[in-house]
Amino acid sequence: MLDFLLNEGINASILKRIRDFREQYPVSEEMRHRVPQPRFHYYGKEIWEQALTALLAGENLLLVGPKATGKNVLAENLTAVFARPAWDISFYLNTDAASLIGTDTFKNGEVQFRRGPITQCAQEGGFGVLDEINMAKNESLAVLHATLDFRRIIDVPGYDRITLAPSTRFLATMNYGYAGTRELNEALASRFMVLNMPIIGEEDLQKLLLSQFPHLRSEYAQQLSRLFQDIRKKCDSSEISTKALDLRGLLSAVSLVENGLNLGQALEMGMINKSFDPFERQLVQDLISARIRGDLAAQDLFEEK
Repeated sequence: MLDFLLNEGINASILKRIRDFREQYPVSEEMRHRVPQPRFHYYGKEIWEQALTALLAGENLLLVGPKATGKNVLAENLTAVFARPAWDISFYLNTDAASLIGTDTFKNGEVQFRRGPITQCAQEGGFGVLDEINMAKNESLAVLHATLDFRRIIDVPGYDRITLAPSTRFLATMNYGYAGTRELNEALASRFMVLNMPIIGEEDLQKLLLSQFPHLRSEYAQQLSRLFQDIRKKCDSSEISTKALDLRGLLSAVSLVENGLNLGQALEMGMINKSFDPFERQLVQDLISARIRGDLAAQDLFEEK
């Protein structure tokens, strides 16, 4: 990951501070399996430098942006860059204080405290990824307030007060407009440095495609990137919903072509069929047909290995 950042032109002094951080806070052998090995890289020099500087300064980070801006990819990449064990914490209907902090359990004939993900992350000096934090219930948010501010503590009822390890950071993601989401309250928002995630540009998307599929012909990486931008423009003008705007679906479609399907079939599965309205599906189909041929096969898209 550090070599990738060097190639992306990240400031050398930031990279040096990251190396110092990794030397100062080595990962124990039993936690090494939690350090992620990202499949995808995030592209965007300015966002990288802002995020890295905030984490080096000891801040927590809130990644805000619409669909397909790479919030979770960046969170995973940051955890890998700092070589920290990761805890992925999703906020859903049944996420409460006990599921975050921990609860009593009966073990070896006695009642013991079973640590929750927030507590584990705090004690092991990990990076906690708080996914879709604006879906959290008030009870869950109350747990986070003391954890995320200058106090950096967790009070476990009936047990002890836990102080966060110096290397502990929390990375939260949020997307406006999803069902079940709500406005983040000011008290919680003030505990984060906030990054508004930009929409991935055509050039960066081409880089992503070619990094995942090194044998993809550059002209088709360009066409697929432009196709994605075409779909985004239709979404921005409210002609279609964002269901077909699926970056994971695009990457998976290219993988399906590599494994034997033609491009039309692969894009149908990866993007078109994400829209369940027949009229919208047809609009997306027409958009794809106007941009790129559907009968292209692996030998057309990929150079010989």
